[in-house]
Amino acid sequence: MTTFDTVAILTYFGQSNFAGKIIILVLMGFSLLAWTVMIGKFLDLKKLRTANASFERTASQVPLLLQIDASSFGKQWGEGPFSFLVSEAITAFHRYQAEPEQQNRTIDALQLRMGHVENALQRAVAEQTMKYETKMVLLGSIVTGAPFLGLLGTVWGVMDAFGSISQSSATLQTLAPGVSGALLTTVAGLLVAIPSVFGYNFLLTSTKLAITELENFASTVADRIELEAHQIDI
Repeated sequence: MTTFDTVAILTYFGQSNFAGKIIILVLMGFSLLAWTVMIGKFLDLKKLRTANASFERTASQVPLLLQIDASSFGKQWGEGPFSFLVSEAITAFHRYQAEPEQQNRTIDALQLRMGHVENALQRAVAEQTMKYETKMVLLGSIVTGAPFLGLLGTVWGVMDAFGSISQSSATLQTLAPGVSGALLTTVAGLLVAIPSVFGYNFLLTSTKLAITELENFASTVADRIELEAHQIDI
């Protein structure tokens, strides 16, 4: 931005009414908040993706998941979403051993245990999904609200500009400064919303892909545990 542009913007800001100045300052805060959320969310997704890939490589080399101590996942296996899913599934599978043997014997024991595993995986996926989607509502609100705030400032400024000339002769020189200051709020709203909407769409797509990978991994874990249970005859 050139020096002339900066001076012009400062001039327009000075010509804005009180409400317009407040709205511009609020939009500047929204812009800072939006960029903070977008950068932080991108880094969070990258960190989770790296943790999942690392765990998936390690887990593929383990002969039997059911022989892993579930309590060791947080320290030894990391704290990524995939690690959490496997920990919950193994815990649910072994929890059935502590239940009384006098339960309904018409139900196959393995099917009952796999029911526990699938329920645990569903709960774990739902819990991790909420973590994936955190802060997206805030970013979406900024994307939606910023243009309307800018429009509100413009309408308010134009209303004040026309109201002020009603008591004097209406000329271009008297009308232009107020209109210029009013239009600045619309520009500010668009400068907040445009980068935010691109960032929101990118992050939303990345989040949906991550959730799909999470659901597919949960299904894979359930299949693997069932096969291992048959293999070791639990």
